[in-house]
Amino acid sequence: MTEYDRWQKRFSVPEYIFGEKPNGFLAAQKPLLPATGRALSIADGEGRNGVWLAEQGLDVHAIDFSPAALEKARALAAKRGVKIQTELADVISWHYPDATYDMVAVIFTQFMDPQQRDQVFEGIRRTLKPGGLLLIEGYTPRQLQYGTGGPKQEDHMYTRELLEHAFAGYTNMEISEYDVEMNEGTAHGGMSAVIDFTAHKPAG
Repeated sequence: MTEYDRWQKRFSVPEYIFGEKPNGFLAAQKPLLPATGRALSIADGEGRNGVWLAEQGLDVHAIDFSPAALEKARALAAKRGVKIQTELADVISWHYPDATYDMVAVIFTQFMDPQQRDQVFEGIRRTLKPGGLLLIEGYTPRQLQYGTGGPKQEDHMYTRELLEHAFAGYTNMEISEYDVEMNEGTAHGGMSAVIDFTAHKPAG
């Protein structure tokens, strides 16, 4: 089964497998969000994060490669009374337009090998406007000990050094590594080793 088929199958059930509430880290960053502007949610899945960002007053562009997921994202947006722009896209090969978004959210997108991840990170650096906000949450290598979700390959995980290097020069950089009991839908639960990253693209 291909990665596409696997996710299509997972997302084709009636329930929202990751829940309808936003990721906890993302929601906790509400004070950092711009009051207005464009937001890009990468691999947004069933829309819980993109819809929440739209509820905060942002113009949301949600990309994902699963038609089933995006259909549920649009339904969730309609249920919540907000609008989001959805686009069927491979986030690895997608053309990240220059200086387009005021903030970018990258929540648990660790299906990429290091080369693919570098390609996406390059796109993120390009597509954020100067002064734009970047929010990332993912697993650290310690997650392999828990086995409660995420990839099985250590080189897919995030480390402090990796993120510091990838976004060197960004301002207001904050990185936290910790273990937490996740409870996000039926597909994302259990003790997890995570890393949170917030930073702004240099304004100059």
